[in-house]
Amino acid sequence: MATLLVSCDRGGNKDQASGDGQAVTEAQVVEHYAKLVSATYGDALNQARAMQQDIEAFLSGPTAELLEKARDSWTAARIPYLQTEVFRFYEGPIDDEDGPEGLLNAWPMDEAYIDYVEGDASSGVVNNATDYPEIDAKLVESLNEKDGEANISCGYHAIEFLLWGQDLSADGPGARPHTDYTTGENAERRSEYLRAVTGFLVAKLEEVEAEWAPGKENYRSGFLKMPSREAIEKIMTGMSMLSGFEMASERLNVAYDTKAQEDEHSCFSDTTHNDMIYDLTGIANVWSGSYGDLSGPGLGTLAGQIAPDLSTSLGAKIKASVEAAKAIPVPFDQAILGEDDAPGRRAILNTIETLEDQAELLVALGKEMGFGVPISEGEE
Repeated sequence: MATLLVSCDRGGNKDQASGDGQAVTEAQVVEHYAKLVSATYGDALNQARAMQQDIEAFLSGPTAELLEKARDSWTAARIPYLQTEVFRFYEGPIDDEDGPEGLLNAWPMDEAYIDYVEGDASSGVVNNATDYPEIDAKLVESLNEKDGEANISCGYHAIEFLLWGQDLSADGPGARPHTDYTTGENAERRSEYLRAVTGFLVAKLEEVEAEWAPGKENYRSGFLKMPSREAIEKIMTGMSMLSGFEMASERLNVAYDTKAQEDEHSCFSDTTHNDMIYDLTGIANVWSGSYGDLSGPGLGTLAGQIAPDLSTSLGAKIKASVEAAKAIPVPFDQAILGEDDAPGRRAILNTIETLEDQAELLVALGKEMGFGVPISEGEE
């Protein structure tokens, strides 16, 4: 975590000097944020392309070993993408009215919408050549959420299902055999679907990455031209909404209440723990201004100049939320089970409560800066 810079004046002068004598302005924080966003989306795109290559290698000659490599590549591709989710919730290029977020990461999904499931060997688009004679990216996109929110046809979790299949075991993830792509019923159509959905995901990531690339007339250039305080408000909205609404409420509390495997984020691969850890790591990145080898003035630096005590509390809470997520036992679908005093459920509840506190501290910081920060949908 970034060292928090403390000033003598609590009046919020954005040009005041920090403890090392260097002033950090809102404009500098916004400019560095744009660099961080670009770097993170760049990594997400590169890892998705690597996944596409490994999936293509598998489809060109399916073996158990190549399927496992494609699965590992999917898991690796998720790590940088999850760290981009903090860039949502303020109508940026990922989730404005034309944004592809719902095409990339929608869940939970009715897997029978895509392919066979236990008890129904003929379900899904893969097994319906009559209605869907040709499977391509255009079809995959057109079917997404066509007749309901659970009708997910594309994105990371569609790929996940096609690689792992249903998770029918308490001891591990799904166990789709590689023969689903060789001798299995509709193996060729299944291959066409996996190829199409993977290529479509890469194409959508390319669009978002281009909107944050430097030196172009794109979303990034407009973001840097807006008043710095307005940009800071957007940055904090992404952090607060991911903390309070998306993570604490939607992804953790729902699964905690229902104890249902279908309510965990990456249920086919049993990698939901990564979803928790790296989403919250994304928030920590924005706070510290650090991602990989990139470092610079993050929101924490600015907060330390405006409200030192609040900044210290919030920085500690952000660090604690990441550690709380890491403490949730793996796999997540077993951690949600049992009585409320079971270790897994205690760890999940602790993460929920830590995130709720984190969101409230972000609200308090927003007030110090003169604007409101939402933590749930519909708030202004």
